[in-house]
Amino acid sequence: MIESSLTENANYSYDAVEESEPLSISNLKNIDAKSKINSEDPKIIKTAHLRFETQDLQNSFSNIYKTAKIYKAYIQNDNSGTDYGSIYRNITLRIPNTNFDAFIAEISKGVSYFDRKEIAAQDVTEEFVDIEARLKAKHTLEIRYLEILKKANKVSEILEIEKELSAIREEIEVAEGRLKYLQNRVSMSTISIEMYTEKPEGTGTTVSYGSKMWNAVKSGFNGLSSFFLGMLHIWPFILIFVIVFILIRR
Repeated sequence: MIESSLTENANYSYDAVEESEPLSISNLKNIDAKSKINSEDPKIIKTAHLRFETQDLQNSFSNIYKTAKIYKAYIQNDNSGTDYGSIYRNITLRIPNTNFDAFIAEISKGVSYFDRKEIAAQDVTEEFVDIEARLKAKHTLEIRYLEILKKANKVSEILEIEKELSAIREEIEVAEGRLKYLQNRVSMSTISIEMYTEKPEGTGTTVSYGSKMWNAVKSGFNGLSSFFLGMLHIWPFILIFVIVFILIRR
């Protein structure tokens, strides 16, 4: 039988992650070097959400794009459109953590005021250290199981060990994937920028008013059509009601 002390530490669970690199048995000797993390440095996830009005939407985007190139950022998402009375453009950037503050300071120079300016910093150092410790324990447990597997003679023992190894390796992969996800969020900060400008007066107002009138006409016609269609669905009940009413009057 396998010693119970080997399975006591096999019940850790982790959240699912986007992807993880499979662990190879041939690399067991390099496990410590592969999973080692410098836990002395704080691990901070920085995010920012900015919203402001601009007189020239295209010019503001061009300035942000040029600044992003200088600070080695890249645009992850970019979408634009029209709202009632305004034209907007929303972009999401990923930027190296070390350039986060400088980038925000630079793009803020041309903004008179922000409708919204939120900057957050999440410290995940404790989670880094915790996952690292769990990984080391799992790696050690895996090596012990492999040593026992070499000495196992019974088929039942071999199957039991292989089952435990499979579970341990799955947990190691998930933990390593979680570390990679956190490392990516720490090394590359996320900045969301919402820009908008008011629609020019004149044709926009006329078109909008005309559209409202036409929509009202269509809505009234559709409502009338729906009423008659509804009457057709309940005509048997209406007929019964009329007959009963006539009989009561007589």
